[in-house]
Amino acid sequence: MNSDISNPIICAIDTKDTDEAISLCKKIEPYVGMIKLGLEFFTANGPEGVREITKLGIPVFLDLKYHDIPNTVAEAVRAAVNLGVDVITIHTLGGRDMMQHAVAAAYTEADRTGNKRPLIFGVTVLTSMDKTDLNMIGIRRTPANQVALLANLANKCNLDGVVCSPHEIKLVKSVCDSDFKTIVPGIRPKKSDSEDQKRVMTPGEALRSGADYIVIGRPITKEKDPSEAAKNIYLQLLN
Repeated sequence: MNSDISNPIICAIDTKDTDEAISLCKKIEPYVGMIKLGLEFFTANGPEGVREITKLGIPVFLDLKYHDIPNTVAEAVRAAVNLGVDVITIHTLGGRDMMQHAVAAAYTEADRTGNKRPLIFGVTVLTSMDKTDLNMIGIRRTPANQVALLANLANKCNLDGVVCSPHEIKLVKSVCDSDFKTIVPGIRPKKSDSEDQKRVMTPGEALRSGADYIVIGRPITKEKDPSEAAKNIYLQLLN
């Protein structure tokens, strides 16, 4: 991650409305290190919507989880380089060739254009999935073992890190290089709901487990005062 991003909180802005997203970003900017834009925002607003957010000067994590044949993913990565984002995601299940093509595309396009190279993180196992879910799609490993296998492969393909649940942080750190990073969703402050997540942890617990960055969405964005919610989480992490 860029060395000037010292705040580990990544706030997921899940909205289709660009004006709402901009308003939220301005409110929470003092208390978060990065903004995550995902499929909902991108499908509604496209590249121009992303550019509107990057104009705010807040680091942007474009979480589109590219997963396709190597050439298609490489071309998508080249397009992302020109959006001015700081981080993008690809699916590690795309395999070695796809991941290597993505990394090469990021470097060559950044060199060609003079734009910054977005860091590439590989999605391992979604935090909405458990062992039963993996078994239903033919994967007989536990989530932890599957994450370890995919993180190790991503590390060998020179990705910058992986996205994993908080329960696999220590395992990823044990099988990958020391500078290999983790972005961790499935973060829920105490008393927050987790109806769409199965492998969760509080912000403090995740950071104590070694997470480099934690993703928090609705516990900030759906509160009556998002700025105050973000501030409270940030101050708790400082203590």
